[in-house]
Amino acid sequence: MEKCMIAAVAADGAIGRGNRLLWHISEDLKVFKRTTMGCPVIMGRNTWASLGRPLPGRLNIVVSARGGFEVTEGVLVVPSLTDAYAACGNITARCFIIGGAMLYRAAMEDADRLFITRLEATAPDADAKFPDIDLSVWNEVSRSETFTDPENDIAFSFVEYARK
Repeated sequence: MEKCMIAAVAADGAIGRGNRLLWHISEDLKVFKRTTMGCPVIMGRNTWASLGRPLPGRLNIVVSARGGFEVTEGVLVVPSLTDAYAACGNITARCFIIGGAMLYRAAMEDADRLFITRLEATAPDADAKFPDIDLSVWNEVSRSETFTDPENDIAFSFVEYARK
């Protein structure tokens, strides 16, 4: 199974603040949904809390060593990333790590592919950052044209990386 990570990442690596996304970019959310649909999505406890509901059409797996929190029926809670991968089994050819920062850091060594929305913006007050993408380890395999979000005027592109 291919282990993928998907995130919207600002030019300074920022991905969130206060357990929330930094920007709402409609096209990014559409690509996220289209890319992850039908695949297991793996998230940390705080990402689950920020969503507040399972993402439909996907097996939702929450990684939490502590447990002791409520989830909706059909959401699986596991104590480790290894257990999350095992829970995906042979459901699909891919699974997606969808956040947060701690889980991205933990999964970076195992990841086979990265789906990154590159935002041409910065967030100096962000408290969550995506791990650095080491180009000696990753090949850029595709990059979209640059788009501009009409609601907040942020330029962005979709970049896919594969492990060398």
